[in-house]
Amino acid sequence: MARGRTITVVLGGGRGSRLYPLTAERAKPAVPLAAKYRLIDIPLSNAINSGLRQIFVLTQFNSASLNAHIARTYRFDMFTSGFVEVLAAEQTDRKGDDWFQGTADAVRKHLHRFVREGVEHVVILSGDHLYRMRYDHLVSHHEEQGADITVAAIPVYRRECSGLGVIAPDAQGMVQRFQEKPADDEDLSALEVPGSLRRRWGTDREHLASMGVYVFRAGVLRELLEDDATMDFGRHILPGALRTHRVSAFLFEDYWEDIGTIQSFFDANLMLTEDDPPFRFYVPEAPIYTRARFLPPTIYRHAFIERSLVAEGCLLHGARVVHSTVGQRAWLLPGSRVEDSILMGADFYEVDETRQRVIEQGRIPVGIGEGASVKRAIIDKNARIGAGAVIHGDPGRGDEEHDAWCLRDGIIIVKKNATIEPGAVL
Repeated sequence: MARGRTITVVLGGGRGSRLYPLTAERAKPAVPLAAKYRLIDIPLSNAINSGLRQIFVLTQFNSASLNAHIARTYRFDMFTSGFVEVLAAEQTDRKGDDWFQGTADAVRKHLHRFVREGVEHVVILSGDHLYRMRYDHLVSHHEEQGADITVAAIPVYRRECSGLGVIAPDAQGMVQRFQEKPADDEDLSALEVPGSLRRRWGTDREHLASMGVYVFRAGVLRELLEDDATMDFGRHILPGALRTHRVSAFLFEDYWEDIGTIQSFFDANLMLTEDDPPFRFYVPEAPIYTRARFLPPTIYRHAFIERSLVAEGCLLHGARVVHSTVGQRAWLLPGSRVEDSILMGADFYEVDETRQRVIEQGRIPVGIGEGASVKRAIIDKNARIGAGAVIHGDPGRGDEEHDAWCLRDGIIIVKKNATIEPGAVL
């Protein structure tokens, strides 16, 4: 595989409304993950570990923190041709002043930057999935199959197909049909993976679902994007290409999760705390990169920690933390209890004179106050939780919306920079 002739494009996603309020002030790929990372670190690290180092990230909503994270993290030395460049929606005389209307439209509006002399393949990725993949193996498979387009796919059972794009390959692994987000009761027998292919792949799952990971021949991508009416790869480009081009399926049998909802985000984070999680960050030969911060080690003073991830720079004084993730610079005071929750930490410290000044002003310092109880909750960055506050989510409660917090899928989310008063019961 000629890595230098392959461009990688990461799609930053739309408004991320299903992840609100985590996306109220940040782009979806910038949402914090696993105590110290961000979602965008996953595809960027996969690409770098695959030797693909000419990378563009397309975004348009709340992109300031995403831009800053990428600029501070992904810098290659002057002796390589590698780069990670953020491209936002922009007004040009040639394309008009409208924003990206879909995944395909986003690529179309910057196509002149991707498809240029010497570029043979374009790898297109989503910026909000959790998985580890060697994209160079994907591109090699694409070349071996003589494909115009290759779609990475995971084997799934029929009950898992709703909400996914289902592809139907023939016995040679070439895609013949595609169905985007079929209904639960829709007949998908015509889209089942052939028995011979299932035996060769060693899976008993009847269907293949697209991961939103594609490889295009550069010329084919340009051709398919000429029609301005095609806005989305899953809904428009892929179904139309099946009639005119060779589309192959690349089987992926490791962990993959679409972090598209509050529930999936919550479950994926807490999954990482299990004894044998299906996805691990600590894989030496394929690390997940993120911004290097020069923070001190976390301090534990009379704290109890069980099945949890705790980032650097935290101060845990007499706190009890169970089955949770604790982000950088988090401060937990004596008697506080955190269970089945995600604490995103803080962007700054309030210590010594600064902390005392906040208290003297009648305000609540950043962190989890004395005796506060947090369960089935997500506490976004820089939140101020007063002493004795009770923040307990409940799967039996309906969604709620408040100034400082909201309830989604039975999970309480305290918004970024919000304050919860002492003794409050949410």
